[in-house]
Amino acid sequence: MSISTKSISSTDGSWCSCIKAGRVPFSFQKMSLRDQDALDKGEEEEEEDEEEEEDESVNPTEVKMSQIVMPCHSNHRQELSAGQLLKWMDSTACLSAERHAGCSCVTASMDDIYFKHTISVGQVVNIRARVNRAFNTSMEVGIVVSCEDLFTDRHWRVCNAYATFVAQRTDAGKKVKLSPMVPQTQREQEEYSVAAERRRMRMLHSDIIKDLLSDRTFQQADSLAADNAVAAERTKVESVELVLPPHANHQVNTFGGQIMAWMVNVATIAASRLCQAHPTLSTIDMFTFRGPSQVGDRLLLRAIVNNAFKNSMEVGVRVEAYHRGGPNRHINSAFMTFEVLDGSGTPLTLPRIRPEPLEGMRRFQEAIARKKIRLDRKYIISCKQAEVPVSVRWDPRNQVYLSYNNVSALKMLAARNNWLLNSEKDRVSLYALEGKSVLSIRVEAEVDVPARRAFHLLGDLRNRTAWDTHYQECELIRPADEDDSLYRVVTPSVGRGGMASPGSASQGGGTVQDFILLASRRKPYGRGRPYVIALRSVSLPTHPPTEGYNRGEVTCAGFTILETRNNTSLISYYNQASPEVLPYISTDIAGLSSSFYHNFCACSRYLSRHRLPSAPEGGGEGEEEGPPAVERCDSLPAHH
Repeated sequence: MSISTKSISSTDGSWCSCIKAGRVPFSFQKMSLRDQDALDKGEEEEEEDEEEEEDESVNPTEVKMSQIVMPCHSNHRQELSAGQLLKWMDSTACLSAERHAGCSCVTASMDDIYFKHTISVGQVVNIRARVNRAFNTSMEVGIVVSCEDLFTDRHWRVCNAYATFVAQRTDAGKKVKLSPMVPQTQREQEEYSVAAERRRMRMLHSDIIKDLLSDRTFQQADSLAADNAVAAERTKVESVELVLPPHANHQVNTFGGQIMAWMVNVATIAASRLCQAHPTLSTIDMFTFRGPSQVGDRLLLRAIVNNAFKNSMEVGVRVEAYHRGGPNRHINSAFMTFEVLDGSGTPLTLPRIRPEPLEGMRRFQEAIARKKIRLDRKYIISCKQAEVPVSVRWDPRNQVYLSYNNVSALKMLAARNNWLLNSEKDRVSLYALEGKSVLSIRVEAEVDVPARRAFHLLGDLRNRTAWDTHYQECELIRPADEDDSLYRVVTPSVGRGGMASPGSASQGGGTVQDFILLASRRKPYGRGRPYVIALRSVSLPTHPPTEGYNRGEVTCAGFTILETRNNTSLISYYNQASPEVLPYISTDIAGLSSSFYHNFCACSRYLSRHRLPSAPEGGGEGEEEGPPAVERCDSLPAHH
């Protein structure tokens, strides 16, 4: 398929779906009554649709909590304090985790949270938690917080969050193996699929920080030379809390939410000492509990401002536990970002910080790295479709988030349960799914090839030139990591073939198109789960648009490969098409053309011919030997 420059091409899919989950900042900012009245109606309708779907199927792990905000729960602005809300969220999520595990559970980590609105005294907080996915001994719990105004009967979403819980060991010290979750609704299936990607990002978080610190090009050396810099020592806070029975759960372990609340308290004091005003908490990075504490422990909390930027500052908090004469145990660390807002909600300029020698300098530089990570996450993961360009610039520091976005978009598309069968021929099925501004297609068939082999053959895009005539050239630019690679693909001229758009020959003059694609490959996380190959466009400074080529863009496309029986595989191809592409695929959807069918058959024949590994001739990448060079399949209209 060919369309004009800078349009969305269906060469390998389109639009990059908005990832609702994921790792996004924690913002706690003022919302006026007028702001509440101006809440986006589309968002409210979407939430209502979700509620209706949830009512149809009751999740056995779901736990709900409702609390009315009293003055004792609020801060100086008569708003619910972040610490109190974190306590309620942790308690609700823990009860949900224990419903699934059937035993006691502890909080292992909490992902970053983004709070859209504050909650005032007198309003009701409604919290819903449910287990999204269980792994071997840990599980992800999704948390949704909404607010209810009793006087206006208004309801609105406050935040989503993701927490990881671990089942406690048995009395004999053995780990508890969790039973798998079985998603029932479309929403549960989406969360189940994307949970594996969120887990992957959590595991890579520390490595991302280390990689950024090894690259000094992003560091702000001018901050150290500021004349009005405030010594970081002036912002130090140290506080001791005695863990009493009201602070502990039914397992006599300190509530994770209670520890979070104490951490917010000391961090707020440290931030206030720098700005000499009442700061507003804007972000909390993901943090992990390193170990438990119990009733009778003393918790030593230390906080200090690590770095101050123009309109924000990062505060680091460290928590250690000790009991009587025992040694201190490091149980948690967190990083929180604060702002100081004026009367209109605009962030004020903050004084710079002068870090302490040695350790202070290390914290100063790490704060810059964490700020870069926050911006990448917000830009790539949390933005809506209209807020971010399709071809986000790729570099090694945002690779993890681009890969997450890529795979999650395809998994969420595959999890949709309202696909409509459009046509079926020789056991090749074409499905369609209509959205507000996109039309998605799914082509699938059972192929006589083992899933692992099909994954290897389709995972290297260079093999696609052997069966897809639309792939004139495919160059491996570089491996991004062990699971992702960057390719440059050249497609036929816009004036060739029956699928060219009206007037395209005069517009493009026969100019060929090229694409810079990120291919993300994922092996199954468990038995009965598919292999995934996801594709999306990125931009590379080393490969800018060149004369003679129209640079196309791809937003969401790829394959899922599921092992079925007797070494056969169910292969599904997905492609999401934007309005610009719809006229060129409508003939297939309407049943007036069968180009999708022919192209998929060519792929099937290619896989069947190479179902067994053979001596490498083409140098395919991956763990298996590459297939030999083969003749090109019959000339077919291409939809990629």
